[in-house]
Amino acid sequence: MAKRNKREKTGSADGTQKVSSTPATPASKKMSPIDMVVLVLSVAGTLLTAYLTFTASFGEHPAFCSEGSGCDIVQSSRWATFLSVPMALWGCLTYILIAGLAWRARTKIGSWTPLIFFAVCGFAISAYLTIVSVIEIEATCPYCLASFLIITTIMILTMVRQPPEWLTSVKEAAVVAVLIVAALHMHYSGVFDASAGPEDPQLQALAMHLEKTGVKFYGAYWCPRCQEQKSVFASSAKRLPYVECSSGGRGSALTAPCVKNDIKSYPTWVIGEKRLTGLIKPRELANASGFDWKE
Repeated sequence: MAKRNKREKTGSADGTQKVSSTPATPASKKMSPIDMVVLVLSVAGTLLTAYLTFTASFGEHPAFCSEGSGCDIVQSSRWATFLSVPMALWGCLTYILIAGLAWRARTKIGSWTPLIFFAVCGFAISAYLTIVSVIEIEATCPYCLASFLIITTIMILTMVRQPPEWLTSVKEAAVVAVLIVAALHMHYSGVFDASAGPEDPQLQALAMHLEKTGVKFYGAYWCPRCQEQKSVFASSAKRLPYVECSSGGRGSALTAPCVKNDIKSYPTWVIGEKRLTGLIKPRELANASGFDWKE
C-alpha cells in the first residue's frame, strides 16, 4: 500500500504555487539499546527488592542469608526500615517508577528528566546505605550490593543517553539527593525519632535481660500507654519481650497467651510471680527483674 503523504502548498517568487510532499511518520516506538537495558535493569531491581520486601514483611530470611550472617545483620539493622516500612519497599517503588518512565520514554523524550531524577536519588540513597553497612554495621548484604550495582548502572546509562538538558537535570537531582541523604542521616541519628537512632547501651542490656529471664510485656497495639512504654526504651524497644493481646483490634477477644495469664489491663509486666501494671520506668523494671541498673 502506498504511503499517504502530507501535501503542503508553498508560494514561489513568480506567484505560482508548488506542491511539496512530506512523509507523515508516526512517533517512533522503537527502543534504543540503552533504553532497553535501563528497562531490563529496572525490572530486575523491582524483582530483587520485591523479594526482600516479602521476606522482611513475613520475618523470613532471604535465601543464602542465614541467621547471624553479615546479610542477616544488615537486613535486621535499624537502617533496614524507614517510617516502619522495609527499606526494600522504598527501593521497589523507585525501580517501578524508573521502569515506567523508561517504557514511556519510547515516545515521550520528556520522561528522561524525571527518570534521571529518580536514578540519581536512588543511587545516592543506595550509596549512603552501602557506606553505612561497611563502616557502621561492619557487614555487607549481597542483595543490597546487587541493588547498588543495578541503580548505579541505570544512573550511568541515563547520563550516557544524554537526553535534552540532561546536565541541568543531573545537577538539580544531585541537590535533591544530597538533601534526602542528609535527612536520612539525621533520622537514623535519632534527631527526628529517638527509636530510629542508636541504642542506649544500658537500655539495650536491660531489654535483652528481660527477654533472657522470661519476663513478658503484655499490651495492645492501640493502647497509648503501651506505645509510651515502648518509647521509653527508644531504639531498643524492638528487643522487649512484647506479647500482643488484642490483634483483632479494640474490643476483640484476647489472644491465647493473654487469656492464659489473665491479663486485665495494658501494659502489664509479668516478672516471675510479680505483676506490674501501667507505665513502668526502666529502673523499676531493672530492680524487679534483678538487673544491675547503673546511674
